[in-house]
Amino acid sequence: MIKQYLITDPSFYTSNPTEVVQKLLHVKAKYQPDYICLRDKQTTDYISLATMVAKASLQDERTKLYLHTDFKLAYELGCDGVHLPSNALHVTPNAKALGLEVIVSTHTFEEVEEAQKRGADAITFSPIFATPNKGEPLGLEKLKEINDRIRVKCFALGGIINIEQVKACEEVGVYGFASIRFFID
Repeated sequence: MIKQYLITDPSFYTSNPTEVVQKLLHVKAKYQPDYICLRDKQTTDYISLATMVAKASLQDERTKLYLHTDFKLAYELGCDGVHLPSNALHVTPNAKALGLEVIVSTHTFEEVEEAQKRGADAITFSPIFATPNKGEPLGLEKLKEINDRIRVKCFALGGIINIEQVKACEEVGVYGFASIRFFID
């Protein structure tokens, strides 16, 4: 089975730290994801949310915990890494200098090349399948083309909501898949 990367979204997890932790502990027990990324672009207090999640025993030898964008906070809280949006590619070396693993969101081959050049450990490439508000899906063929040309680990992302789609991504040969909705009950 390819690696599983759970990404949170406040529309499913809320921005309430206690609720987020409860839901993540439940989802972790059920799906055993290899990676979890705390992504919440709506909260006014990401620091408190991240602090509570970092202290919740989600991170262990089986599951890596990443924060979204804030690499300094990820370092301070002892997280495994940071997931950077494509517009923050330039801070990859800063995060790497702190010993963090870095995953970068990419949508074009140029972004993938730039992420590699700057030392990213992995990328997400998206959207593979139809996803609300994410534009035209790039598809499995484009995913394979990208994956075959790169040296970094590649997570398929975007519209992956069922096991058939996971298997299709696995057949392409990617390292893993990332999803918000796949991990929702």
